[in-house]
Amino acid sequence: MAAKIAVVGAGRFGEMHLRAFSQMEREGRAKLVGLADIDEALLAARRDHYGVATFTDFREMLDRTNPDGVTIVTPDFLHYEFATYCLKAGKHVLVEKPLDVTVTGCRDIVALAEAKGLLLQVDFHKRYDPYHARLRELVAGGCLGEIEYGYAYMEDRIEVPRDWFRHWAAKSSPGWFLGVHMYDLIRWIVQANGRIVFATGVKKKLAGFGIDTYDSIQAKIVFENRASFSIDTSWILPDTFEGIVNQGIRVVGSEGIMEVDTQDRGARCCARELTGGLAGKGPIMQTPNLGFFSAGKDKKGRPLHGGYGIASIQDFAENVNHLLGGGSLTDLDGTYANGYDGLEATRIAVAVHRSVEAEGAVVELDSL
Repeated sequence: MAAKIAVVGAGRFGEMHLRAFSQMEREGRAKLVGLADIDEALLAARRDHYGVATFTDFREMLDRTNPDGVTIVTPDFLHYEFATYCLKAGKHVLVEKPLDVTVTGCRDIVALAEAKGLLLQVDFHKRYDPYHARLRELVAGGCLGEIEYGYAYMEDRIEVPRDWFRHWAAKSSPGWFLGVHMYDLIRWIVQANGRIVFATGVKKKLAGFGIDTYDSIQAKIVFENRASFSIDTSWILPDTFEGIVNQGIRVVGSEGIMEVDTQDRGARCCARELTGGLAGKGPIMQTPNLGFFSAGKDKKGRPLHGGYGIASIQDFAENVNHLLGGGSLTDLDGTYANGYDGLEATRIAVAVHRSVEAEGAVVELDSL
């Protein structure tokens, strides 16, 4: 059975959802039934390109298209409103990370999904990177021994807060926009929740553009199994940096180590002019991350997209198909990031920001 899927949010990452589900529709694995956003010009462009029904009111979209599942691709602080409404309407829900920016909000969403018996999935797509999956497998198998410490970083070019999301970047931070990816990834790899956090942050560069948010946040997290990780996040890399995202992780155990450079996967290009975000900026080096997203054509000339950024979104529709076919949520346990995973990542992120505001004070997660 092909699940009917609707999308809330037509922006940059909302288009990733449209790519994922329109491809599944061609394959008979899902049906893209609606797209909601308040930007009428953007909706018109998406409708023309993807042939999807569009709505400026998401409630009308739910009423008229009656989807089985809804994906929420809005600014972080709006997730709660859309998630709770859709769950109350009896829809399975995929929320882009973070689940919510408050611990209480996450708990409310999780409780509502449980009360309704609905699928609540969070798009922590770093889990779908095969390199990360292999790292988790080695840790789970004891190949690295007892995990003692590690380091992760995730950094964006400055165009992301300055140009892409200027209208709401001040309501976010590199901790919320990027850090939650790594907080969840490390939890998933070491199979332990966070215990204590201390962190610092810097406000300089973006303030000069009139954007009141942190340029960078540096956090130290000690997990319940005593593994200790440092995580650096920022979104002020220069416009000319070779990748939109710079990211990596290393994990050290008593018997081994594994490092994953998830930005530089061995491919570099330099040309007179490159397409995409750096178009028109002259010669520059670039390291494409085809592991996250790749675009091509099938034998009939139709768009063909791949990468873990697409796979994580499509997984939601496959999970809804499983439920529509008579399967249970219990069958899916451990195969996707659920509401509790979203809650735990938010608990860490809230602790990080509390510590930053208190200039590095230790925050115990049990207090949240």
